[in-house]
Amino acid sequence: MNVPQLFGLTAAVLVGLGLYGLIVNPQPLRKVLAFNLTGNGVFLACAVIARRGAAAGMSGDPVPQALLITAIVVSFAASALAVGLMLRTFAETGSNSLSTDGDVVSAQACADVEAR
Repeated sequence: MNVPQLFGLTAAVLVGLGLYGLIVNPQPLRKVLAFNLTGNGVFLACAVIARRGAAAGMSGDPVPQALLITAIVVSFAASALAVGLMLRTFAETGSNSLSTDGDVVSAQACADVEAR
């Protein structure tokens, strides 16, 4: 197995684990982390594809590298925005659940029930 195949396999595993985390985890923070894991897998796959065309002693094409760096920065900013919105939602509602049901129980209500 050569290096591009290993990186491609790693990218596929990262995307698979990220999608699994998006589907399975109900907590919003874990969903953001799983989305970041999926994005990292996509970035790794794009980096492998961009590098494959270069000759042995040559460096890769700078345009895909610049696009990947830009995508990583945008991904970081989107993650920071999502975490900020989750903190604001938690401050307003007292719950970190994404459920829209009427029976959403906040963390304070659970603590009150356990204290009795």
